[in-house]
Amino acid sequence: MAVKSLFSRMTFLDWLIVLSLLAGVGFSFFFAGQKKEGNLVIVEQHGKVIFSAPLDRDREEVFTGPVGETLMVILDHEVYIGRSDCPRKICMAMGHIHRNGEVIACVPNQILIRISGEEKGDDPEYDILSR
Repeated sequence: MAVKSLFSRMTFLDWLIVLSLLAGVGFSFFFAGQKKEGNLVIVEQHGKVIFSAPLDRDREEVFTGPVGETLMVILDHEVYIGRSDCPRKICMAMGHIHRNGEVIACVPNQILIRISGEEKGDDPEYDILSR
């Protein structure tokens, strides 16, 4: 009942403001997801880099962790988990990654796969600058 009375009291300018705000939020989601294509895959285990390779060459690599083996596949400039011995296989369900900053984690095997690769001469994108 209160919502109905609120809508009946809104003017044209009120509706225009609400629709503008909703459109702005929608566009921000679209533009926030635009990241550069990565060109390097980095695999970490226990906080140390154990493997690094360019995305332009198709290959498969097997990494061994506490639970068993995890098969990482690089195919058509994308990376995904092809097979894993972990119980729930959540890492396999994370899909294909190829953009800078995207990550796949196999927590039971303690493996973190991330995409990186700024081209030389690109300005790095900083979240926060400090001294």
